[in-house]
Amino acid sequence: MRRKWLWLIKNTLNKVTTRVARSGHGPFSLVRHVGRKSGKTYETPIMLARVPEGFIAELTYREDVNWYRNIVAAGGCEVFVDGQWHQISAIEPYTSEAGRDAFGYPAKLVLQVLQKHEFRLLRTA
Repeated sequence: MRRKWLWLIKNTLNKVTTRVARSGHGPFSLVRHVGRKSGKTYETPIMLARVPEGFIAELTYREDVNWYRNIVAAGGCEVFVDGQWHQISAIEPYTSEAGRDAFGYPAKLVLQVLQKHEFRLLRTA
């Protein structure tokens, strides 16, 4: 069931949110990553929060999604935030409380209600 859900998101919602992210407006960003097996370059829309060290990502679907596994395997990626590309040099665990705080209100409240606790720091170069 989970695999079907992720397929549906990838082939419907992601197409719309990718366009929104490319516009540089709204809450979405893009992560550009290289496939571990295919070697292809992909762009996946995600929501990021800016912090002094880089960006915070909330792992909505845990660690087993391809974009996350690809950037961990590669040791980095590029993210498109507010109309600009940023090079990511490291991916590090981030505490739940600090991760939720990074998103600010009202997103912080939504993340608390949904009991989201998996966050990663995408450290800029």
